[in-house]
Amino acid sequence: MTPAELAQALKQHARQLGFMLAGITNPGQPEHFDVFQHWLAAGRHAQMAYLADKAAIERRADPKRILPECRSILVLGIPYSNPSLPAPVPSGASPLNQPHPHGRVAAYAWGADYHLVLPERLQALVAFLEAQVGHPIPNRWHTDTGPVLERDLAMRAGLGWIGKNTCLINPQRGSYFLLAEILLGLDLPSDEPFTGDRCGSCTRCIDACPTACILPDRTIDSARCISYLTIENKAETPEDLRPLMGDWLFGCDICQMVCPWNIRFARLDSPSGQAENGDPAFAARPGLSTPSLAGELQLTPREFNRKFKDSPVKRAKRRGYLRNAAVAAANSGQAIILPVLKSAARDDEALIRQHAEWAIKQLEEA
Repeated sequence: MTPAELAQALKQHARQLGFMLAGITNPGQPEHFDVFQHWLAAGRHAQMAYLADKAAIERRADPKRILPECRSILVLGIPYSNPSLPAPVPSGASPLNQPHPHGRVAAYAWGADYHLVLPERLQALVAFLEAQVGHPIPNRWHTDTGPVLERDLAMRAGLGWIGKNTCLINPQRGSYFLLAEILLGLDLPSDEPFTGDRCGSCTRCIDACPTACILPDRTIDSARCISYLTIENKAETPEDLRPLMGDWLFGCDICQMVCPWNIRFARLDSPSGQAENGDPAFAARPGLSTPSLAGELQLTPREFNRKFKDSPVKRAKRRGYLRNAAVAAANSGQAIILPVLKSAARDDEALIRQHAEWAIKQLEEA
């Protein structure tokens, strides 16, 4: 089997494993590394200090510092649920007649945690490749857990371009997909990089962002980003940003939901031609996409752990998630949730109490 045939077989097997996008690039220095350095220097990474770690920066500049034998990189994209399509509704519930306000969870987190789902598939791809060549291959794989500039690699592998909202956008699939990479100690031919900017003069994502966190150089001011504030931020939510966060409990999809490539052009067809809404592993669990704020604010530690077992939402921890729920409750403007907030204001976690007390004040003074 020639290197070109081997690369084709590998990408075909990747598609059989659910990776709708697959491309190969080389381990050269990322094109956007200087942008990343300037972003760090400006402090746009907020409290994510691990991004500024010296060793991690060096690895992002040179993938061979991760795998010295690296000679090619397989870049993959796997779809998750499109938030513009209907999500499952719990049995007996009516989405049009709910007694309490509801919050929203970013679509990638509606199902299983991709950090738990993808490793097995990545390992299967390595096993397939080793079976084809008949010997072990040095490799390292990542699912956004490693120090690589994955969107840069994805663009070089031909998967799409980096949009103004910083998401990687594929012209046939939009941006509702997760990225993963396998560094390989094997020579495989690189795919043609994606060239051109298909965002054009469109600024819908920038205009729609409630906190104005999208910067002109296609980076994010993390300290203002709703996804950062609801997940990575472990402290109090800045008071001036709370009213801008709407009903988001975990993550945010706004800049993707308004993108024309997701609204009009993104295909939701599987390779088999059958319509699907993302990979089955990430299918929305009933009630998780727009949960009742009253219900979430009353979750005990045990209930939280049980509800979000194997879910990305656990990253926020109970105190962060209920903190977010309190902010969303205040933003709902619905006084019906005051009794639940008053109960949350007696929670054992100070972070929850502080935000519940703030929410109570907002609703009572409205």
